[in-house]
Amino acid sequence: MPDPGAPVSASFHPVSQPPRGTVLGFDFGLARIGVAIGELETGQANALLTLHEESNADRFAAIGRLLEEWKPVALVVGLPTHLDGTPHELTARCRRFANQLHGRYSLPVATVDERLSSAAADAEMREAGVRDWRGRKAAVDAVAAQLILQHFLDSTRHATA
Repeated sequence: MPDPGAPVSASFHPVSQPPRGTVLGFDFGLARIGVAIGELETGQANALLTLHEESNADRFAAIGRLLEEWKPVALVVGLPTHLDGTPHELTARCRRFANQLHGRYSLPVATVDERLSSAAADAEMREAGVRDWRGRKAAVDAVAAQLILQHFLDSTRHATA
């Protein structure tokens, strides 16, 4: 994961965000979307779940239910790039997903550098004692979303401190 001083690209400025409220983070993938939840006031993120819906309609319906339940004030999407910062195969798809979230739900959406988030999530789960790769695979996307969202929360704390 990049350091907390790395830039956060956002459709809103961290200073203009509310001082408190729930934020949902997403680790977008073609097969699965990891989801995390965090709070601006405490600056803490937690893995929530992984969406396995196949169609876009089903994915956005599931996201809509999460938004209705958690009532977030903002959303965060991990933006994959290669280690040198150049665009990744999924970079444009993730930007499109972020734009769709903003357009559908009229919430501010930030994109955060997510380099190595899935590898870091897998390593974190192994350290926590989840040895079976099948057990890690089932949760790695949600933990990656947690790391992405935590990076965002840490970055915005540094920006407003």
